[in-house]
Amino acid sequence: MSKKKVFIKWSLIVFSCLIVLIVAFGFWFISLVPPLEIPRKDMARTLPQDLPYLAGRLSPSRGKLLAIVTSCDAMGYKNKKTGYELTELSRAYYVFQANGFEVDIVSPKGGKPPVIIDDGDMGVYDYAFLNDPKAQRKVNNSIAMKHVDPKEYQGVYFVGGKGAMFDFPNDTHIQSLVLEHYQSGKVIGAVCHGPAALVNVTLDDGSPLLAKKKISSFTNHEELFLIRNASDIFPFLLQDKIKEQGADFDEGYMYLENVAWDGNLITGQNPWSTWGLAETMVRQLGYEPVSREKTAEENAVDVLNRYEAKGFTSAKRATTEQFLKQNKPIDREVLAVHSIVAAIQWKFGKSADLIRLLVYLKSLD
Repeated sequence: MSKKKVFIKWSLIVFSCLIVLIVAFGFWFISLVPPLEIPRKDMARTLPQDLPYLAGRLSPSRGKLLAIVTSCDAMGYKNKKTGYELTELSRAYYVFQANGFEVDIVSPKGGKPPVIIDDGDMGVYDYAFLNDPKAQRKVNNSIAMKHVDPKEYQGVYFVGGKGAMFDFPNDTHIQSLVLEHYQSGKVIGAVCHGPAALVNVTLDDGSPLLAKKKISSFTNHEELFLIRNASDIFPFLLQDKIKEQGADFDEGYMYLENVAWDGNLITGQNPWSTWGLAETMVRQLGYEPVSREKTAEENAVDVLNRYEAKGFTSAKRATTEQFLKQNKPIDREVLAVHSIVAAIQWKFGKSADLIRLLVYLKSLD
């Protein structure tokens, strides 16, 4: 047999072995993530009254809040579908409701706004929102911004979603409402792309609203990881725009909870910050949020934040405390996704550490 044929033969053998190893690793990796505790088809039938957090909570007697969503349904030269992120509305909506606030849903154009629903991100609260007749009436018949009287509301919450980058920044009704709320000491919250509503607001003294304020939003790293040509699609990168306004930008760990609290301005970095942001708004309104059992996703994010801040040993200890001692569920899919993200970023040490955490969790089953 010629040397060339021998080379080809062994190349095929090595290649085949690599394929087998990769497939075997894939099956093993998937085995580290157990099936959902509640099957998605059952989760999709969740009603608000099924959620202990909402049972017997305060009547809406503490005033009214606004939740503002985008009316923009397409972005970029290919007109890719966009809208508001359902999870960023539904979760905050129920935090406000559970703490005694009536929530009105508003959009720049009014009517039924476009929505983005990512099945992989959906939880019981999100499905409950879709099955909540009152909430659905509100969102499907959102109030147009021009019809909003700011004096009726104690605070405003800007829901994220990429569409917000296109219609929030230059909406004069939004700018007027933000200015009135801020200068009268009312609470303003915004999450992910929601802070786009704040970037063109100028105070009566001529200074930008965001100047010298501690502000967070979806970061450049998060944006560009998901959309490489984001600079071409969006009118600006939100982090850059906020910093141009003179803000003290608070950048947390990538795709993990981070809430910036600066007086009556409260901003969250990404969808995983929604729960914390909404409860911080309740605190700024003068109330201690009612007790809520954290979701499995939040518990996983807590472990990941511990890993980023203090390393593997601390994260493993947090895992033991939550999962074993306190019987708190941890969403292992979140850990698995972050492991994959780390590998894509060539952070193989971090990826391996997160896989070690998954193996450790499986050993506790």
